[in-house]
Amino acid sequence: MERDTPKHDILIIGGGPSGLSTALHLQRIAPHLTHRILLLEKEHYPRLKLCAGGLTLDAEILLERLGLDVNEVPYAFAETLRFDFEAKGLNIRIPGRHALRIIRRDEFDHWLAKQAESRGIEIRQGVTVRNIIPEPDEVIVETDQETFHTSIVVGADGSNGVTRRCIFPKDPLYTARVLEVITPSQPPPSRRGRMGEVPARRWGSAYFEFSPVPHNIAGYLWDFPTQVKGEAMRCWGIYDTNLLANSQRPPLKEPLAKEMARLGFDLNDYEIKGHPIRWFSPENRMSVPRVLLVGDAAGADPLFGEGISIALGYGALAAREISESFQRGEFSFRGFKRRVVRSALGQTLITRWVITHIIYAFKWRWFQILLWRMLKPVIVLVAWIFVLNWGKRMRL
Repeated sequence: MERDTPKHDILIIGGGPSGLSTALHLQRIAPHLTHRILLLEKEHYPRLKLCAGGLTLDAEILLERLGLDVNEVPYAFAETLRFDFEAKGLNIRIPGRHALRIIRRDEFDHWLAKQAESRGIEIRQGVTVRNIIPEPDEVIVETDQETFHTSIVVGADGSNGVTRRCIFPKDPLYTARVLEVITPSQPPPSRRGRMGEVPARRWGSAYFEFSPVPHNIAGYLWDFPTQVKGEAMRCWGIYDTNLLANSQRPPLKEPLAKEMARLGFDLNDYEIKGHPIRWFSPENRMSVPRVLLVGDAAGADPLFGEGISIALGYGALAAREISESFQRGEFSFRGFKRRVVRSALGQTLITRWVITHIIYAFKWRWFQILLWRMLKPVIVLVAWIFVLNWGKRMRL
């Protein structure tokens, strides 16, 4: 039975930052391909997305290069970053600017999708992908609504997405676990009386607390300012890489509850949500012929679980790979991982992977005290050169 030639031969699965970044960068560098792009999103914008919502300077740089004004998205600023062990550590302030912009992912993703649509990119919402079958001359994508026959697929469908499961069903998993809670900016009056007012400077900072590490939770607690519908709120959470999963460790919410109680909040008063994060490893495969992975599907930052700026960077690299593949008329994508690894994004991911296996594997209390309280010049220098500022070095 004959079928019509498909209108879209670039199918992007997932409408988060990585998928939208891929589409937007493609539209920028290869505008003639814009009408051939179709992005499928299983939910409807604005959709709930668990994420602390921190936008680093690297994310803002990539958005600016796309001609986008992130100030259009509601936000809260963290003026400083605190990296503590047992409430003592180092304080980082970036001269002349905020240290971190915190957004809500439902608002950010919806805004980014509208920017894509305004530039001629087609997005279909409410479409669930069931199966992805790469063939020598096409990719078959089965959804709950119809079956697509396309030239290439970009898997931007997250840590547990169908794309990776279809093309790499037996690959090893490197998955972190995360819990997240949203609270008012101050504890309730009943507890505030006992605890005292939380200092305003506390709420103007983003806190990373590494006290769980000696207890075999290979990660950190976080505490960020945020906003919900214009109201000042606080985002709390705990991130565990699972590097110490074979050791005895407390329930994940236990250190989170303890940290919140220290500042006058009772975890039991608030809704707690959890989600996995697939993190980058040099072993991760990122493509097969006609299918490539971006964002969390390829691997997020293992050190902090940072996803948004990383996702935007993957999209820029994928767009360049796709554009060149259409120029060649060849879609093996065999060089995509090499492109990622050699990029500024890839170099920071590899560096963060190495650091992850140092600061979380060496879990002794004395080491954590040395790291976060006594080696500030070294930590700041390494962070500034190898961990941050990769967005400026990205060649798009």
